[in-house]
Amino acid sequence: MAEEREVELTNLDQPLFDGAEATKRDLVTYLEAVQEPLLNGLRGRPLSVMRALRGRRPFMQKNVPRYLPEWVRTATIWAEASRRDVTYALCDDWPTLKWFANQRAIEYHPALVRIDAEPPRQTHLVLDLDPPEGAPFAAVVAVAELVRQALAEAGLSGALKTSGAKGVHILVPIAQPASGEQIAAATRALAARAERLDRSLATTAYVLAERGGRVFVDATRAYGATIAAAYSPRLRPGATVSFPLAWDALADADPHEFTIKTVPALLDGGDPWAALLPAPQPLPAELVEEGREIPVARVAAMHEGKRRARARREAAADAPARDA
Repeated sequence: MAEEREVELTNLDQPLFDGAEATKRDLVTYLEAVQEPLLNGLRGRPLSVMRALRGRRPFMQKNVPRYLPEWVRTATIWAEASRRDVTYALCDDWPTLKWFANQRAIEYHPALVRIDAEPPRQTHLVLDLDPPEGAPFAAVVAVAELVRQALAEAGLSGALKTSGAKGVHILVPIAQPASGEQIAAATRALAARAERLDRSLATTAYVLAERGGRVFVDATRAYGATIAAAYSPRLRPGATVSFPLAWDALADADPHEFTIKTVPALLDGGDPWAALLPAPQPLPAELVEEGREIPVARVAAMHEGKRRARARREAAADAPARDA
């Protein structure tokens, strides 16, 4: 069986992707070095990956390819948005992770739901802080502190990590039972509370044009959503990594310093993400009820977009009559 799970590595000296300053060999070496802490966040979760094939634009892969080895575990889940079954890989061990590395899978995005639980449950509440283009990291730090305050006022605590891109992910482990709907509602309420603490810094506006140069507190990571795993590389210049930080280390951090070449030495065989995550916490009922009164951002934005399009069509239809 061990021989059947051998993965032959190919083209190791090829550049990883434009701007990576790394090769495919560097990716494999990195993933082998951080396999245990990375796999801790992947096991039992449907996995989507970002792949960077030579000569092609990077792409997100959810459905497993036909050439997936038979020994890779999978889970088939109905996707409501696309109205079809999607078969995801479950990356539970080093041979599977090594196979993905050889397929030039750079980013690892596990679902928030563990499918090996009975019934499958979302395990974390997630707030994703997304700064505007060109904003300094200090802007993200300031809004992260607003979220921290909102959490504390709700009796909750969370851990944070750099996204590996421009922002920060704040995660709160949730005690069960808690439905996806309840977690989604509580997430919206927390985002709104953080926004109210300082509207000049934070916004929950889903439409980019309405954010006004503020940091977006994204409360849409719920249900079947995914998030870049702790220690996942990202398709960003320098091959940066999503890296966990203590709250008191955030202000002095430089997200660009966490790369596939620097992170193994920083870990030194440990798993700071596991150490930083608090124990699962029950959702406050009042937070859930508050969130239920807040429209889902994507749905609200879709309806607003349709309303504006309809208004433009009606204005265009009225134009000839006014010109007559």
